[in-house]
Amino acid sequence: MCETQEFMYTSLIRPILFWFDPEKIHYFSFSFLRKVFKIPGIKNSARKQFQVSDKKLEREVFGLKFKNPVGLAAGFDKDAKLFDELDSLGFGFIEIGTLTPKGQPGNPKKRLFRLPEDSAIINRMGFNNEGVDAAVERLKKNENKVLIGGNIGKNKNTPNEKATDDYRYCFKALFPLVDYFVVNVSSPNTPGLRQLQEKEPLKNLLAELHRLNNKHTKPKPILLKIAPDLNEKQLDDIIEIVTETGTQGVIATNTTISREGIQSKNKMEKGGLSGKPLTKHSTEVIRYLHDKSNAAFPIIGVGGIHSSEDALEKLKAGASLVQLYTGFIYRGPKLIKEINEAILKHDA
Repeated sequence: MCETQEFMYTSLIRPILFWFDPEKIHYFSFSFLRKVFKIPGIKNSARKQFQVSDKKLEREVFGLKFKNPVGLAAGFDKDAKLFDELDSLGFGFIEIGTLTPKGQPGNPKKRLFRLPEDSAIINRMGFNNEGVDAAVERLKKNENKVLIGGNIGKNKNTPNEKATDDYRYCFKALFPLVDYFVVNVSSPNTPGLRQLQEKEPLKNLLAELHRLNNKHTKPKPILLKIAPDLNEKQLDDIIEIVTETGTQGVIATNTTISREGIQSKNKMEKGGLSGKPLTKHSTEVIRYLHDKSNAAFPIIGVGGIHSSEDALEKLKAGASLVQLYTGFIYRGPKLIKEINEAILKHDA
């Protein structure tokens, strides 16, 4: 059955999808999946095909119980429109966003590019989303209690000196409806955003969010998503900031601005690169953070996971959980099942 699923997606479905503009087909696929999953029996059928249910896959991280350690990274379901359907494909958790206080169109199109020769994608979307309040209304319908992370950022037109206001707004709006938060200061597609990764601005931002968080009887885990392009000194600063502020974990890593070793004709397009070229470096960042911090905080590993071997390498390097994005697009939902089955086999 697994081999049939793999063949169907990579040999029949993916070539058709890849024939069309990547952004247009993304929205088409969303609309299609919403309609298909309304057909009686489809959701249960998808769960039987792709979900791997086993107590041995459960993980308790940040004080949360994950039904399995394979999640969907932010950027795919930005506006929380498809979290229930995606959960049925076998993911252990879904991360929505990046969400900003106000809806914004993002950067001018064309802004999403496939690099099939490299099994990669370049995007310069620019936090296009309908705004956090629209996502809040959809999250109120989370009847199946899908475990959801809220990835938050700032609006493009908000100056960095007022960025904290944007993160604060999103945090307050999402607090009752998400299970954990991700502070995104590492996207390369919003001008000046990565400057917030510098030591003092980042420390101040996280401190403010923790201040808000601690007003609640049951605070939510706050994670920091970092770029893969940080040097060791900057990674040391991240370790210091995370431990000093009590931030519960790190997501390593976001997309890269590097084009080292890329073969595709689209390699010079501006934006963040994701996919196989990021596999090794992302794992190295995870290992560095884990070893240098003496495993002081959990890490979610993301970046270039296209096989069960890639996922296992990140877990061995020190990740507690992993997330998919580009690998999911290239391999389909079969990849989720493959990773979970490999984890069970490895842990047996």
